[in-house]
Amino acid sequence: MQENLVIVESPAKAKTIEKFLGKDYKVMSSYGHIRDLKKKEISINLDTLEPDYEIPEEKKKLVSELKASAKKADKVWLASDEDREGEAISWHLCEVLGLDEKKTSRIVFHEITKPAIMDAISNPRYLNMNLVNAQQARRVLDRLVGFKLSPILWRKVKPALSAGRVQSVAVRLIVEREREIQAFKSEPYYRINALFIMTTKDGKKAEVKAELDTRFKTHEDAVSFLEKCKTSEFVVSDITKKPLKRTPAPPFTTSTLQQEAARKLGFTVSQTMMIAQHLYENGKITYMRTDSVNLSSLCINACRDEIKKNWGEKYHKTRQYHTSSKGAQEAHEAIRPTYMEASSIEGTMQERRLYELIWKRTAACQMADAQIEKTTVGISVKQADGTETEEKFIVNGEVVTFDGFLKVYRESSDEDESRETATSQLPPMTEGDKLQRSEMVATERFSQGPLRYTEASLVHKMEELGIGRPSTYAPTISTIQQRGYVQKGDKKGEDRAFTIDTLKGNTITNTTKTETAGSDKGKLQPTDIGLVVNDFLLQHFPEVLDYNFTANVEQEFDSIAEGKEQWTDMLKDFYKHFEPSVEQTMNSRQQHKAGERQLGTDPKSGKPVFVKIGRFGPVIQIGSAEDKEKPSFAQLPKDKGMETITLEEALDLFKLPRTVGEFEGSPVVIGAGRFGPYILHNKKYVSLPENEDPMTIKLSTAVALIERRRIEDNMRHLKKFDEDSKLEVMKGKYGPYLVYDGKNYRLPKAMHERAAELTYEECMNVINNTVKK
Repeated sequence: MQENLVIVESPAKAKTIEKFLGKDYKVMSSYGHIRDLKKKEISINLDTLEPDYEIPEEKKKLVSELKASAKKADKVWLASDEDREGEAISWHLCEVLGLDEKKTSRIVFHEITKPAIMDAISNPRYLNMNLVNAQQARRVLDRLVGFKLSPILWRKVKPALSAGRVQSVAVRLIVEREREIQAFKSEPYYRINALFIMTTKDGKKAEVKAELDTRFKTHEDAVSFLEKCKTSEFVVSDITKKPLKRTPAPPFTTSTLQQEAARKLGFTVSQTMMIAQHLYENGKITYMRTDSVNLSSLCINACRDEIKKNWGEKYHKTRQYHTSSKGAQEAHEAIRPTYMEASSIEGTMQERRLYELIWKRTAACQMADAQIEKTTVGISVKQADGTETEEKFIVNGEVVTFDGFLKVYRESSDEDESRETATSQLPPMTEGDKLQRSEMVATERFSQGPLRYTEASLVHKMEELGIGRPSTYAPTISTIQQRGYVQKGDKKGEDRAFTIDTLKGNTITNTTKTETAGSDKGKLQPTDIGLVVNDFLLQHFPEVLDYNFTANVEQEFDSIAEGKEQWTDMLKDFYKHFEPSVEQTMNSRQQHKAGERQLGTDPKSGKPVFVKIGRFGPVIQIGSAEDKEKPSFAQLPKDKGMETITLEEALDLFKLPRTVGEFEGSPVVIGAGRFGPYILHNKKYVSLPENEDPMTIKLSTAVALIERRRIEDNMRHLKKFDEDSKLEVMKGKYGPYLVYDGKNYRLPKAMHERAAELTYEECMNVINNTVKK
């Protein structure tokens, strides 16, 4: 008989823990929740708001195995994660396996190391039903919002849409930022930089770079200033030196890790969490869902030893961080390495990079401040008549007198890319020193509007507003993209001309250059569906989409977790206000569908032209349903938006499809679809390149594109077989593969090089082995 059964929620964690506990303990995994709300129905009693849980079909075999092992064991230990979700997993295990909550030991730890596990076994506790109820309240509230709002969206906007409490608020943030960007009008201004030469006391020439403290609104003003400078003297008018100190950032919480990994490593939020989960389960870092910045005394002491050993006593400074954000009690520590003496680990490249980031941030937070001497020099402009201009040049210099924590780590910010001010080391200067003008440049710049959110900056904004909790950021951001409400931009930006006026000697030369502006690559932007759904929900359910409501709900969950509020009372209070709004909106009649707007009138037919959401996405419609003649429809191309498309652009879509001629006895047709213009010939489609205009493309160009596509298709077909026409070796994006009877089969890497020479028997062996597996 097995003495002890330990149940954790992940198989990777089970393997690591089993190594520490020895032969008297059997460790099994529940693979997350073993029961949940039913997938296809609301699964909540709407009178009592009690949830109706079920064991999903795919978990029934596992539950039987867990029950059998629990019966054989003298003692059962529940060791799921130490947050509310983990507490709920343990409660569901008690309920389903028939364990007595008052006798079953619940153990928690925030790192998977032998001392932490043994300490947890020595100090078990019982289930905390306040934490369980806080999780149940979140689950039920989210289910109520999702299941009540989604059918309204199906009827009023478009079938198969869905809504979510936190997701809808995240979409609102992105929509509002997009509208700010659209409303912003960029205006040009002119900044002036100068390169001066000064002679030092020892007779050496030194360069000094400076920027004018004024930015001019017009080109004429900028050139007029350069003209003044032709005959002006430049004199050092004031020097200020200021000692500064920089302090390190606190250790990582979930949100700061997600932000920094996005900036420094280019990881998405969900990627960061997946890699961090692996590191945690393999005992490399502490628990990765936390909004605490506290560090244990064990970690602080280990940091001290590592810092002294690597950089010396003067680089060490003990710091105790305290968490200020409300409700930050779900885990007791920040994210840190379990063993500070391991500055690197073995693992995948991504795991090594994320671990190194965590290690450096943890070490840096226990290091001394960086000491910096900042020097600011003012250079006045004295004109030929002896008067000084109002404007003066400013030089900023910085000298790091002691690098401190900067030796290890420097925090990034979302503004890093757009910073234009630079600091440099300066030659010795005194007031009254004269400088010689070498070159002066007036550059046209453009005022920068609000920036679209990145995944990292959206997490920062959600945390700032108190929306969601550490465990919700990643799934929220993934969900709004999967649902098609938000997408990542893929535009590289557009070329924009700007002028440069250069004063050298007594001559001003003017040149025009181009730069790429407005790149939205990787930035989050709402889709047309996202805009329409957001506006509809905001109109009919302003409370659910209210930032304060969403933040207040989080505080109520915290109160439930602390035992200060009954979870069912909180839900009933929400539902009695929510349900009447749902009924009213579902039964209301509207003249136009959500998102529909009239662009104008078609001059040919005199019929109204609308943009609206159709069954398969945004469309342009000429005519209305009441007309005798059926309305005409055109799909909105990917590069056009419902809010910005003009009547002229909409009518252009009806010029397609157009036939440009015949090739091989079949018509060659140019059409436009949701994913852009295409050529249709003999029932086969060829995408039109970006540089080809669908309205002017000639037959010869279309034929060349059709033939090129045929060559590409032929190159994909590596080998066919006389023995069986259903079998073929194909070349794909990720290497060669087999196609047999309409299904694809991966080829082993060892066969890639000779894919075109494979025999029929070899191919069938690969297929049969795959089927067996």
